[in-house]
Amino acid sequence: MQGLMQRTPLLLSGLIKHAGRYHAMREIVSRNAQGEIERSNWGEVERRAKRLARALARLGIRPGDRVASMAWNSARHLELYFGVTGPGIVLHTVNPRLFPGQIEYMLNHAEDRLIFFDPAFAPLLEQLAPKLSSVEGYVALAPREAMPETSLAPLHCYEELIGAESEDFEWPVLDENDASLLCYTSGTTGNPKGVLYSHRALVLHSYCAASADVVGLTAEDSILVVVPLFHANAWGLPFAGAASGSKLILPGPKLDGESLFHLMADEEATAAAGVPTVWFGFFDYIDKNRDKLDLSRIRLQKALVGGSAAPRALIKRFNETFGTFLVHAWGMTETSPIATTGKLLAKHAKLDREARYDVQAKQGRALFGVELKITDDEGRELPRDGRAVGHVKVRGPWVTAGYFKGEGGNVLDAEGWFDTGDVGTLDEDGYLTLVDRAKDLIKSGGEWISSIDLENAAVAHPDVLEAAAIGATHPKWVERPLLLIVCREGKLVSREEMLAFLSDKVARWWLPDDVVVVDSLPHTATGKLSKATLRKQYADYFTSRLAGAEAAAAPVAS
Repeated sequence: MQGLMQRTPLLLSGLIKHAGRYHAMREIVSRNAQGEIERSNWGEVERRAKRLARALARLGIRPGDRVASMAWNSARHLELYFGVTGPGIVLHTVNPRLFPGQIEYMLNHAEDRLIFFDPAFAPLLEQLAPKLSSVEGYVALAPREAMPETSLAPLHCYEELIGAESEDFEWPVLDENDASLLCYTSGTTGNPKGVLYSHRALVLHSYCAASADVVGLTAEDSILVVVPLFHANAWGLPFAGAASGSKLILPGPKLDGESLFHLMADEEATAAAGVPTVWFGFFDYIDKNRDKLDLSRIRLQKALVGGSAAPRALIKRFNETFGTFLVHAWGMTETSPIATTGKLLAKHAKLDREARYDVQAKQGRALFGVELKITDDEGRELPRDGRAVGHVKVRGPWVTAGYFKGEGGNVLDAEGWFDTGDVGTLDEDGYLTLVDRAKDLIKSGGEWISSIDLENAAVAHPDVLEAAAIGATHPKWVERPLLLIVCREGKLVSREEMLAFLSDKVARWWLPDDVVVVDSLPHTATGKLSKATLRKQYADYFTSRLAGAEAAAAPVAS
């Protein structure tokens, strides 16, 4: 016997319909590239998204087609989230920080027909355009007076494109399992792989992202969305914000500490979300300008931090400076992305502040809908005792079942578990603590860097015999790449020469912070590089160097 409930499909258009009807006047605040504040609201976002849907139909873009966005956080980019996906088209959000070759691969692999872009990215697209096989046109996310001078063609002005359309549009009823957004993960070796989200997965994820165990968004909240919209759907916050009717504060390209501080204060943000790196810059600005700032203007109650591990010192700093509770989250592109959050349990209420920070420093507990386990190398589940270290595996309704176009083959085991590539522990309360990364990836400022790709690029140098790239602890970026090289006999490659050699082969932010020439590199019994040995040996390489530099610069006491 089945229940007698209506089977309304879970669609992203349902979120914007709700926001447009019940939270129409709640603000969407954006800062543009010139630093100017632009104001919209949920009602306006829905109306303009409907016009965009009509414009896409006029351009011949059909359900299932892919269109790309290459843009910072703004109201126009937010409109794409609904105006593209609402009629059944797939929005492919592109990370413009990636190496041009990776972007070229993703745009071609996705077979994007249109690219929506911020004017600042016109030069990058001009470089890529001759190599893009499926792109039929470009749309600059700007009014006519801010259009870039560019050779891109055919080129559309976003404001004119949607301005020519009526907002008389009804969101179609789709299958909730239809594709909605496409994000590529660079957290793998080789070519990026596409994660294709369904409407159902993202709506379910939105419920959890808005819940009290994550950010606890309500219609009273104003959330500063620092995490980019191209970074795993900004952790689902645009959708959670629509469901909750929260005010969204979108910082555009200005993510420096000064810009974030004043935007947070001026717009009275009660919540914020971003990777640790941006918050390091935020507090550095405060420290350097403490005498000039009124910290009482900051009303931040909660901060969601993920992308890379939140240092305990950052958790403490938020709490002791503003009384803000930092919610430590973990996930990945393949988990839509939030899978765990570090909210406290009732039993933690009696802990002192320092002990609570210790709990918050863990990656947190699985949200409802997500299952977690750790296994040994043979796939046997390990105990949840906080000591056993194993491979972190996950499954659930917003966890990927495979990569776009079947890349990577079958990624699930026989029971439907996805191996995250991370290694960690689970304690008796279900708190996850990450210990290492199984594939030796380097995570800098919330972004993945492939050690293998760096090594392959380095050994292409004619005078390099072998290379190893590892992540060494960094006080600002959490980790930065350190490259160790063995030169061919009679040859010597300097740091400057190697960095110049790599400069056109990897993204600029992938470039190692230092290059060390060594006589030999350690290997395992199977002949593989022993990254564990190198990480242990060079773990404090950057922190010790910076500490030494500061000591040398300090005045000598008389």
